[in-house]
Amino acid sequence: MRVPFTLLLICGAISGSATLLPVDAADFFDQGLADPIDPSDLIAPPAVTPSASIEASLTPADVKEAEESAPPLAVLPPPQIKVVPTVVRVITGEASWYGPGFFGNRTANGEVYQRGTMTAAHRTLPFGTKVRVTNLWNGRSEVIRINDRGPFVHHRVIDLGHGAASSLGLTASGIAQVRLEVLR
Repeated sequence: MRVPFTLLLICGAISGSATLLPVDAADFFDQGLADPIDPSDLIAPPAVTPSASIEASLTPADVKEAEESAPPLAVLPPPQIKVVPTVVRVITGEASWYGPGFFGNRTANGEVYQRGTMTAAHRTLPFGTKVRVTNLWNGRSEVIRINDRGPFVHHRVIDLGHGAASSLGLTASGIAQVRLEVLR
């Protein structure tokens, strides 16, 4: 019994609120709620075009005065151009890494070897040479600076520092096939 009564009550509330009452514009005007809109107010006025050509007659003195009174133009600095290094030579071979036993020791160029450095040892490249090393097993690539001599195993081409080896993903395996691109 309760459910039908509730439904009846809800239906009555809905139908009562949905009753449409006729609305007349006069209802709004009586209360000052709306101003009538004149359709001609919605049309933009026509643009005025001059019938005769207007000539500007400026003297050189007028131009000079305008230039002197104008604020100075902002001068932008030239854009910074990042130079892309060129590849001088490409070497492919096996890389290894060295780390924990050498932390704190001096490298061949006199730097102190530290954990996480992006450096490497090569037999012949000059100190400070930048080399892009790509791990051919996983595709990772980093630019590394040569600061030490080695590796002292015949078939290896580079001995990576701890940071470089970690970044290239070869600390777990200890060795990997790499491509060296010597940069200038």
